[in-house]
Amino acid sequence: MVKNAFISVISQEEEKKENRGSVEFQVFSFTNKIRRLTSHLELHKKDYLSQRGLRKILGKRQRLLSYLSKKNRIRYKELINQFDIRESKTR
Repeated sequence: MVKNAFISVISQEEEKKENRGSVEFQVFSFTNKIRRLTSHLELHKKDYLSQRGLRKILGKRQRLLSYLSKKNRIRYKELINQFDIRESKTR
């Protein structure tokens, strides 16, 4: 994903300060943390505490995405495409 796309999303969200609790903003912030931790773990393969934190953040993001897919499938599809996230497997 291009960095400019993230910057445009941030600028849109900063205009709406009351929107920080929205599912989209939370998924965006988790995605940034995930990408940062992934790049960190490429250098430091034995940083097990960061690996655990990454798994926890992945779980939180997955729960938010499953909630959004149940509530509004269209917003979920747009969010998945916008942030280039793989769609989860259905159980």
